[in-house]
This record gives sequence, C-alpha cells and structure tokens, in this order.
Amino acid sequence: MSIDARLSELNITLPAAPAPAANYVPYVQSGNLLFVSGQISSGADGLICGRVGDDLDVADGAAAARSCGLALLAQAQAALGSLERVARVVKLTGFVNSAPGFTDQPEVINGCSDLMVEVFGAKGRHARVAVSAPALPRGVAVEIDAVFEIG
Repeated sequence: MSIDARLSELNITLPAAPAPAANYVPYVQSGNLLFVSGQISSGADGLICGRVGDDLDVADGAAAARSCGLALLAQAQAALGSLERVARVVKLTGFVNSAPGFTDQPEVINGCSDLMVEVFGAKGRHARVAVSAPALPRGVAVEIDAVFEIG
C-alpha cells in the first residue's frame, strides 16, 4: 500500500509545511539522510501551548506531539516530493514543556512515535529521545525534530 493510500485509510490530511520562524531552514538533506528542523505543536486553532503536568495532561501532550509528527511528515513531503521516498524513520528528538516533577515525557512523545509507526509500519520504528524542558518557543507544549533515511 502506498503512503498516500495509508494516510487516506487513517483519515490523515497533512498540514502545509510550516515556514521557518527564524534564521534556519526547515530541512537539510545530507547524503541519504533528511534532517527536519524542530516542529512545534499546532492545530487548526493555532499553537498548542501549555505546560504538561500543569495546564495539560499526558493525553493532551500526546495529541500535541502527534501534531508535531504531522508537521514533520509535511516537511519531509515538501523536501522529497513524496513520502514514498522515506526508507526509514531513523530518530526523533522530543522536547516536552514540563511542570516541575513531571516524568511522563516518553508517554507524551509516543503521540509522534505512534504516528510514525501507523504511517510507515515497521520502517516507522525509530531511535528516540524524550526530554523535559522548562519552556519551549512561543510557549508551545511540545517540539520534535526528526531524521529520515531516504531510499
């Protein structure tokens, strides 16, 4: 099954690839690797802001992480022309705007990790980092970057 068919089956419509908010590029290809800059949590109503463990619970955080995953896929599609060119999701690095004492960052970043496996199957399984941050840009709940292998 093609990735486009899989997205359709999952009822997923990718957002437009977000433009950079500062002096950087949204992605860089080096050899057969595509590095996608950190994507911040956002949805139809704008940025998903708040601190997980205070304003947001784990489920809210996971939904915010999933939104980051959708933006990562949109950037990869913009870079490659088609997600069919993704041979593997290599690594995700996830940052969670966390309340003091909050320790469920892995469960939050699962929102993005689960999306990658839903979309790509076994080639969506990846190495990962899930860490706490006392604050993130624009007050968002989650930021995630990615490395994709290109086939």
